[in-house]
Amino acid sequence: MVCDADLKKLEETACQIRQDIIEMLLEAKSGHSAGPLGMADVFTALYFGGILNVDPKNPNWPDRDRLILSNGHIGPVHYAALARRGFFPVEELKTLRKFGSRLQGHPHAGVLPGIDNSSGPLSQGSSIAVGLAYAAKMDKKKWQVYCVVGDGEQQEGQTWEAAMFAGKHKLDNLTLLMDRNNIQIDGFTENVMPLEPLKAKYESFGWHVLEIDGHNICEIIDACKHAQSIYEEPVMIICHTIPGKGVDFMEWKPEWHGKAPNQEEATKALQELRTLKGRITSEAD
Repeated sequence: MVCDADLKKLEETACQIRQDIIEMLLEAKSGHSAGPLGMADVFTALYFGGILNVDPKNPNWPDRDRLILSNGHIGPVHYAALARRGFFPVEELKTLRKFGSRLQGHPHAGVLPGIDNSSGPLSQGSSIAVGLAYAAKMDKKKWQVYCVVGDGEQQEGQTWEAAMFAGKHKLDNLTLLMDRNNIQIDGFTENVMPLEPLKAKYESFGWHVLEIDGHNICEIIDACKHAQSIYEEPVMIICHTIPGKGVDFMEWKPEWHGKAPNQEEATKALQELRTLKGRITSEAD
């Protein structure tokens, strides 16, 4: 587990990423707020907590770990994490969704350093990740495949075809992290199309399943490290998150799934996040 000093630094990073998200969405005047804010702690753990073996100076390094983003609409959190890790200039974040920008509404592979897949259609990411993990096994490669998926896309049939294939082939080099925030564009998932019992469903497909607090960075890091020790089973980490996390008026509100803040809302959100970051910093001193 990370020590207290490291944890405070990681929490500061997650808070900064949330500020970046708000500023990006305000500048773009469109995009998704709830999901990116809710996954800031997970992406902080992956990129700054010693999980992903990647090199910002050599983003196409053949032996790097792969991170596949299936729910591409939360792209702003991925962009912010990559920029803060040094894959491209932080200033470029403000070009989100602008004509000619490398930061498209859904990430596009081959354009921006650190992006391993093009996304958009939900559920395809899990299939891409399974294919990569199977190819790595065939080539006897040691790199790991991580895939971030949404809970809403668990309603897609392709998700379960990928899960079945991964279980059959014992892809223990594959870890999925699910954003279990319970919302989707039409409302709460359990009203739109009930998903539970998710843990039992994945276990029945031959997966090792962990359930964690998706805002506890220590739990996220520990779960990812635990996943690396699992033999002959793919791993699903169900991250229970709060949509809109860190911005009081956005939390648990399905209407913020696909909505960007206006100037007044962004000012209020940034003030709340800066206050939180200041509190974290003072506690660390």
